[in-house]
Amino acid sequence: MKKVIKLALSGIGIGLLVLALKYAAYHLTGSVALYSDALESIVNVATALAAFFAVRLSARPPDSNHPYGHHKAEYLSAVLEGVLIVVAAIAILQKAYFAYLDPRPIEAPLLGLGINGVATVINGVWCLVLFRAGRRRRSPALLADARHLLTDVVTSLGVLVGVALVASTGWLVLDSLMAVLVALNILWWGWVLVRQSIGGLMDEAVPDDELEKIRQAISSGAEGALEAHDLRTRHAARATFVQFHLVVPGSMSVAESHEICDRIEGAIKADVPDAVVTIHVEPEDKAKHPGGVPVV
Repeated sequence: MKKVIKLALSGIGIGLLVLALKYAAYHLTGSVALYSDALESIVNVATALAAFFAVRLSARPPDSNHPYGHHKAEYLSAVLEGVLIVVAAIAILQKAYFAYLDPRPIEAPLLGLGINGVATVINGVWCLVLFRAGRRRRSPALLADARHLLTDVVTSLGVLVGVALVASTGWLVLDSLMAVLVALNILWWGWVLVRQSIGGLMDEAVPDDELEKIRQAISSGAEGALEAHDLRTRHAARATFVQFHLVVPGSMSVAESHEICDRIEGAIKADVPDAVVTIHVEPEDKAKHPGGVPVV
């Protein structure tokens, strides 16, 4: 968890560096397309700050007021990022509109494009680092930051091409058009981020492939039991909550049934890291499928 916090903190510094480079490129050229790229970097810094505080909060252990932990704090960070993206897109569209009404030639295009290109490379490398760390550690905050940076990299490449065309052809309206495309692109990704975060806040079940792993783990560890039913799952950031009923013979002792539960829990955690497993043991008259069904 300390690694995730360090990554989130490092993201703030990298975001500030990229913002400074992109703003310098805009200041040199006066390009509204480069302005849109710089404005998106302001969002990067704000969301990196939000991700840092969210990751720190989610790392806190459960307490009396939050017995299931603080994992969902990371989803709030992702929602905030989506909202900030929308605000940035509106500001870009406004700037593009006024630039369309009063187009101005781009100054020092080669130097501006070079500075923006360096910032884009930095963002691309950091994006790969966050994707790998976010997937490995199952952090919604880091993954949301990585997806936004990926959007920034893609749009930056488009902006670089657009500004180069403006400088070479003198078609000034293309500068405003590129800014509009950047705004529409980040609006789409803002919606994707908010949608994914809402799914986590609403306790959506785990994906089908992960659910199948959990079913197989229960079946492989349930020797001695008669049936497992009412399986429920949900994600909360890195944690995966698994809950089900386990039917055992009525004559089985508590110690024996507890041994089966431990075996099943170990099998689930071997396939699903950070799983939180709750098993309700029931006697055989509670079976929903007499004759034995491994997992229902």
